[in-house]
Amino acid sequence: MDCRIGDEFLAHQRVLVIAPHADDETYGCAGSIARIKSLGGEVYIVVASVASIEQYGGEQASGLRLVTADTRISEFQSVAELLKVDDWEVLFSGPDEHMALDTVPRRELTRLLERDARLSIDNVRPSMVLMPAISYNQDHEALFRACVTATRPRAPGDRHFVQHVLCYDNTSQFWTPERERFTPSLFVDISDFLQIKLQAISLYASQARHPLYHGSPEGVELQARWRGKEISTDSAEGYATMRVML
Repeated sequence: MDCRIGDEFLAHQRVLVIAPHADDETYGCAGSIARIKSLGGEVYIVVASVASIEQYGGEQASGLRLVTADTRISEFQSVAELLKVDDWEVLFSGPDEHMALDTVPRRELTRLLERDARLSIDNVRPSMVLMPAISYNQDHEALFRACVTATRPRAPGDRHFVQHVLCYDNTSQFWTPERERFTPSLFVDISDFLQIKLQAISLYASQARHPLYHGSPEGVELQARWRGKEISTDSAEGYATMRVML
């Protein structure tokens, strides 16, 4: 696609990014967000859950460590400021839902995404929704299912209809059954925005990992450059298309 056509298309988008956790938006589409904002488009981010949690990794060689909700929120806010997003919202901030979105009824998740959240589809009225691809993570799968329901086809004039619905990538997508393997069919050239993407991932200091980890900054850069090679450019982000109306 001619770069000028790509810019013209992206410049007019009003994008709602739906992320299971703080940092998923960066893994999947930080470069696209930065490019859209540079062109004058709008971007809003909804994070499903943020809470204090014990997790593996980080500065310790092994074992669990506590990462607080305040830390994760502060990191995410820094990323949102770096990417110049227009607004953001966290749906759940308690321990009952974090890493347990599969226990929340899909009807409730869908209702929040459709109309009840402050940055719901009805309120934001996006032209494009970027949502997580299905994966082994229970929160990603639950949110994927709710997003599919929330963006389902509607009768003309019924409610806001999202024209473009895309699933974004994650560095962990290689670990999934073959039938669920992520296969991008639409790419966004982020060659001029790769460094912003890497800067954004580095702001999630509590999630820092060894360079050999797929989700490390080194892993993120490798994936972006590999996606770029798929379309003969320096760096790209790949998306699986649920619906694109041109």
